[in-house]
Amino acid sequence: MKGAIIGDIAGSVYEFDETAESLDFPLFAKGCRFTDDTVTTVAVAAALMEGKESHCGYIGPLRRQLRYWCRKYPDAGFGGLFRHWFLADEAPAYGSYGNGAAMRVSPAGWVADSLDEAQTLAELTAVVSHDHPQAIKGAIAVASAIFLARQGRGKEVIAAYIRKYFYDLSRTLAQIRPSYGFTCTTDDSVPEAIECFLEGTDYEDTIRRAI
Repeated sequence: MKGAIIGDIAGSVYEFDETAESLDFPLFAKGCRFTDDTVTTVAVAAALMEGKESHCGYIGPLRRQLRYWCRKYPDAGFGGLFRHWFLADEAPAYGSYGNGAAMRVSPAGWVADSLDEAQTLAELTAVVSHDHPQAIKGAIAVASAIFLARQGRGKEVIAAYIRKYFYDLSRTLAQIRPSYGFTCTTDDSVPEAIECFLEGTDYEDTIRRAI
């Protein structure tokens, strides 16, 4: 979670805007702040811990915690459809294929005791609002990579797993960057984010490559 939140803060001033032109930039520039992705990550963590402790399921806690935290920080940068969802008491999922589900899923990769559990929790964290197959796949892919890393699996093993079950990861960052523009769609951003991890030399370098 700390890794996700630090990356969110560092990248916040570049969202919807031009990316950093090189890896040499202030990691925390003036105007950096946490965004909706941090808020929803905290909400997901609270919900998963609650569900695991109570043994009463996860869907209820996920809906409740997401609405509680998002209403607490309504100006964090939420999209219009998701804002409508969390401001309504009983709104259903709305078919989003945006990357918000993948952005908030990191606690699923940490709370889980097995890869199967990580993937099940990841799907649950997505479907309460982002129930499009693309969004669900992205969330499961990210949670799977996190869990495998927690188990000490190397990047080659993680990459092979992601290629087998989720994305082909056929392009390097050097190939991606020339034609890449800002997008919220899962299939056009999650594979690129995973590639940043695969090419990164350490945590900070990975964040810089993503930005």
